[in-house]
Amino acid sequence: MLPDRLLNRSIRVVPLALVSCFLVGHLASFAQDAPTYQTPPKALADLVTVPLTPAVSVSDKGNMLILEQASAPGIAELAQPELKLAGLRLNPANNGPSRMRYVTGLKLKKLNAQTEVAVTGLPAQPLISYTQWSPDETKIAFANSTDSRIDLYVVDVATAAATKVGSVALNATMGSPFRWLSDSKSLIVKAIPTGRGAAPEVSRVPAGPTIQANIGGKRGQAPTYQDLLKSASDERQFTYYTTAQVMRVALDGQSTPIGKPGIIASADPSPDGQYVMIETVHTPFSYLVPVYRFPLRTDIYATSGTLVKTINDGPLQESVPYSPDGAPAGPRDFNWRADAPASVYYTVAQDNGDPKVKADVRDKVFLMEAPFASQPKEIYAAQYRFEGFEWGNETMALATEQWWQTRKALTKTVNPKTWQTAVLFDRSYEDRYSNPGQPDTRHNQYGRNVLNLLPNGEIMMVNGQGASPEGDRPFVSLLNLNTKQTRELWRSQAPYFERPVAVLDAAKQVILTTRETPDENPNYFVRNLKARIAPVQVTQFAHPYPQLKGVQKQQLRYKRTDGVELTATLYLPVGYKKEQGPLPTFLWAYPAEFKSKDAAGQVSGSPYQFNRISYWGAAAFVTMGYAILDNASIPIVGEGDKEPNDTYVEQLVSSAKAAIDEGVRLGVVDSTRVGVGGHSYGAFMTANLLTYSKLFRAGIARSGAYNRTLTPFGFQNEQRTYWQAPDVYNKMSPFMNADKVKTPILLVHGEADNNTGTFPIQSERYYNALKSYGVTTKFVLLPYESHGYTAKESLLHMLWEMNTWLDTYVKTPKPGAVATQADKSGSGR
Repeated sequence: MLPDRLLNRSIRVVPLALVSCFLVGHLASFAQDAPTYQTPPKALADLVTVPLTPAVSVSDKGNMLILEQASAPGIAELAQPELKLAGLRLNPANNGPSRMRYVTGLKLKKLNAQTEVAVTGLPAQPLISYTQWSPDETKIAFANSTDSRIDLYVVDVATAAATKVGSVALNATMGSPFRWLSDSKSLIVKAIPTGRGAAPEVSRVPAGPTIQANIGGKRGQAPTYQDLLKSASDERQFTYYTTAQVMRVALDGQSTPIGKPGIIASADPSPDGQYVMIETVHTPFSYLVPVYRFPLRTDIYATSGTLVKTINDGPLQESVPYSPDGAPAGPRDFNWRADAPASVYYTVAQDNGDPKVKADVRDKVFLMEAPFASQPKEIYAAQYRFEGFEWGNETMALATEQWWQTRKALTKTVNPKTWQTAVLFDRSYEDRYSNPGQPDTRHNQYGRNVLNLLPNGEIMMVNGQGASPEGDRPFVSLLNLNTKQTRELWRSQAPYFERPVAVLDAAKQVILTTRETPDENPNYFVRNLKARIAPVQVTQFAHPYPQLKGVQKQQLRYKRTDGVELTATLYLPVGYKKEQGPLPTFLWAYPAEFKSKDAAGQVSGSPYQFNRISYWGAAAFVTMGYAILDNASIPIVGEGDKEPNDTYVEQLVSSAKAAIDEGVRLGVVDSTRVGVGGHSYGAFMTANLLTYSKLFRAGIARSGAYNRTLTPFGFQNEQRTYWQAPDVYNKMSPFMNADKVKTPILLVHGEADNNTGTFPIQSERYYNALKSYGVTTKFVLLPYESHGYTAKESLLHMLWEMNTWLDTYVKTPKPGAVATQADKSGSGR
């Protein structure tokens, strides 16, 4: 997937109808299989149409911005023209990303007050994105999208009034189109160049063949990226829509251009506001990798507009090792030091970015200080891959390193005066129980986040999950950076699941939390950890679906046959009692890989969390009378030198069987009526479970990959290529084993799937293979949808298909159906 700054969006211009097939022997069940969108029962449909709970953003000064979120868009919105270029999905009408989920309203609220104030001056029918507090927190900037352009607005917090800033049209094709300067009086924006002319016409007649070559036989592996450039015409379109002019724009609309127009990947002002670091993509482009691997030039400009220095011009990166530990060769990741006026640091791999090369030092970090005339100096050497700094002050910073192959994570204290280091944490990042939490940060004089260091050398650590053998119990602790000792201040207690989201005053130990129970949706509370008084509720967000209160929820803990501890969340219908007998069941999961059985067996989730009955997973079908085994853990473990996927099938089947057996033991799961489902890698899991076990009556696989020869350079966390482990690829590919499937399976896929590896052809060809062997199957292709589905019509139809499939093949038992010994054992076919 692309980094956040280059997050790709969906595009499609050719409409496709839903693809469906009538099932022999089940015509009555699917009599509505016309090429029109269907609506599920009301209990399911309500989950799609319910208004979303607002999101919030809190300033250091105690102001809360409440963002009212848009509901699912209509399919007509997704059908608007869009372009797929160099891994990006663009809206050519307004020069922004396509398929944005927008904010439709803004409110302001002081944490110590009860009233909310609606922001005035918003455009009619606002489509708001990229909200950003000013460094002094007196203003909030946001972008508003229209059919033809994206405009810049600023909200004055004191008056709660929004004003459009100037007349520039923003270019958001390459990420956030603006950043505040430290003076809070102006912004650095990426604008559409004036006078750029009409868009180039799409060429239907090629000038010649499209050619790719590897002259000299240089080795290089690339994943199966989607939406790549394919022709010279694509290159012209890409250049036209991504070209922007960096400008300094004052709040009165006055603007100053900085540099020349170009394909601006980022424009980041220095903390002191005197410089702007501009990263510009340039030719030669690639037809093999997305834009973030294209050549990238990094320049430092003065905010007055003059070029100070070009600090790097990186080449095309087509041969970056395909591994979480792989990295580009040469300088990478240029960033401003947050606690200094204008200092740039960057990383250089010492192993040429190749994790297979033996090296005592993997990365080195270098620093350049304004006015950027002297040579860079080395400030840090990383044993593993360098992840980044958390800057504090002139004597304290934190550095993190990580190595995926061993799941090792290092955190070190760094003295920026001497650059001496000391190990603070040396742990496995798979070990959720030992996670010390995230350090609290504050905004410094430049408006940048830095460590919130307390006078006695302590720092407050906030843990978002607080994993423990009792389930997730978020906590807050104090860590002494000198002695490395911690002292817990607070931990979430039953019957609530309470999570810290912001530290309002570290010295006084005042925090902002969200608190919830299974029947009470999350709301925000102010909690004083010193006073130990009852927390004060500051929001009153309504329950999104009060009609579902009373759904029963239980956290399950059980073991599979090799002793690995497993967990799942069990949902039971409102009013259900065990005396009514076991229920038809729907199991939903997503496998995860581990290097340690102990880490794989750690408990996740909490029985006290709100029952989020989303339309997206399996929990929604508790409303249809099913027992739900949700987020059933499916760990695939490969300890030491063993690779997890060498025993993928055995561990997969064993984990699924253990979940069903636990439900049977509790008396709530009918083992003869169990369905299984999953999305993406969960869909891949579903197909493999139907291939290698007789545990299930039916399966539902959404947006999966089923033929691993189409992802030959690795998939998920498998780093071996197909040619290095052909038996593993073939055994794990449901397509290669379609002849083994006897269980009904529903395939759903977005027609415009942009996820690496899950091309829609994966489902199309798997369906054809299953059909050729007479398997009861159905393939639903959702027009315009990407890897995740967003249109209201698509979501409602998805639920209708899933519910009909489950009702037909899982809920109603066959006459005289009795689980066979093979069913109970989960033995393969």
